[in-house]
Amino acid sequence: QVQLVESGGGLVQAGDSLRLSCAASGRTFDTYVMGWFRQAPGKEREFVAGIRWSDDHTYYADSVKGRFTISRDSAKNSMYLQMNSLKPPDTAVYYCAAVSAWVILTSPAQYNYWGQGTQVTVSP
Repeated sequence: QVQLVESGGGLVQAGDSLRLSCAASGRTFDTYVMGWFRQAPGKEREFVAGIRWSDDHTYYADSVKGRFTISRDSAKNSMYLQMNSLKPPDTAVYYCAAVSAWVILTSPAQYNYWGQGTQVTVSP
């Protein structure tokens, strides 16, 4: 049973940085893609960034490109999202997700496993 647990959310000011972590367990993830998604109140869940576990290939949403960096540590079975230059529109619950795939998928419906989410709030 795959389990994903996010941590690292919080309240920050615009321009600050935050690092989210996702601890994964239950299997090896060599054939998996893992991603970060976010959902703001009243909005649909949206793709933020994804990483292919086998070769570190990454893909970002245009809205975060150049500000966010996704990475993973195989030894710790963990994934991270370094968020710099945060803006109020980045405010959302952030989720990590996983799916057995080669292509970095961007639709939430395509992911099988989800964490419980961590709140990120960016004040002006």
